[in-house]
Amino acid sequence: MIKAFPILLGIAALAVTACNGGTEKQASQPAEPTAAAVVVPAFNADSAYSFVKAQVDFGPRVPNSKEHRACGDYLAAKLKEYGAEVINQEAELVAYDGTRLNARNIIAQFQPEKKGRIMLCAHWDSRPWADSDPDASKHRTPILGANDGASGVGVLMEIARALSTTPTELGIDIILFDAEDYGTHNADDDPARESMDHSWALGSQYWSRRPHKSDYNARYGILLDLVGAPGSTFYKEGISVAYAGELVDKIWAMAHKIGHAKYFINEKGGYVTDDHFYVNEFMGLPCVDIINYDKESENGFGKYHHTIKDDMEWIDRESLRAVGETVLAVIYNEKRR
Repeated sequence: MIKAFPILLGIAALAVTACNGGTEKQASQPAEPTAAAVVVPAFNADSAYSFVKAQVDFGPRVPNSKEHRACGDYLAAKLKEYGAEVINQEAELVAYDGTRLNARNIIAQFQPEKKGRIMLCAHWDSRPWADSDPDASKHRTPILGANDGASGVGVLMEIARALSTTPTELGIDIILFDAEDYGTHNADDDPARESMDHSWALGSQYWSRRPHKSDYNARYGILLDLVGAPGSTFYKEGISVAYAGELVDKIWAMAHKIGHAKYFINEKGGYVTDDHFYVNEFMGLPCVDIINYDKESENGFGKYHHTIKDDMEWIDRESLRAVGETVLAVIYNEKRR
C-alpha cells in the first residue's frame, strides 16, 4: 500500500449564527463546504535509489554503446509497465567532434488525452570521458554518472510509479533526454575543444525544435539534474529565475512548506547551460532546473563531477526524497484552469 500525506488547500467554514429578538439562533443556511485536501502519494526513496543503481549497473550510458541501448530499453519498458504511453524519439545527432550519435529521447505520457500538462525531465546518458578527474590517465575513461544523470532519472522513475496508482488532475509527460553530456572535452590537447557552439544538451535541443507532438504545449517544465549527492543544496539557478522566476518561487516555497528548507536554499545560485536552457529558449516552455550547487567546490558541481568517482557512493536517499517529495507536491496541487 502506498502511504500518502495531505496538503490542505482550505479550512472548514465557520458556523454562521444570527440574532433574533436578543436570542442567538443557528442560521438556516448551511455552512460552506470544506475545501478538499490534496492527497499526494508518498515518495519511496528506497525505490528511487534502486532505480539509480539499476542504471549504474548497466555501466556508462554513452550513446552508440551497447550499455546505452540496454539501459534505454529498460527505462522505456519500465515506463510502459507503469501505464505510460511511451514514444522513443530517435535521431542521429552530430557531436562537437563530428561523432554521429544514435540518440533516443524517451517520452512517457501519462493521461495523454488531457490538454493541461506538466513536463518533467532529466538526462539519461552519461559522460563519455572523465575529463575532470585528477588522474590525467582517466581523462578518456567513460564515467558511471550516478549523480550526473542517473539521479534525476531515478527520481522521475519513482514519480512514474506513483503516477501509475494515483492520477494527477493534469496530464504529466516525463521526458528522458539523451546526449546531454557529450559536450566539449576539457583536455588541453583536444583540437576540437572550441569547434562547436551549443555542444551540450543535444537531445533537448533536438526535442525543443522538434517536439514529439507538433502542437505540444505544457503549463511548465521541471528539470532534475545532480539531485542525489549527500547534503545537496539546491539554490535558485540563474537561467531558471530569468525565464521562469514565478515557477522557481512556487517550487521552493513548496519545498519549505513540506520540510525541505535545508535542501532548497532560498538564494540565487549560479548559471548552468543545461537541458532547461533549450526548452526555455527554443521551445518557449517555462522550465526550471533543480540542480545541486556546491559552494565548496571550484566549479559548483562537486568534486566527483565528471570524474570516475561519480558512482553510487555519491547517492543519498534523503536528497532523492527531498526532491521527489517536492516535485510530487507541486504537480499534485496543480488544478485545471
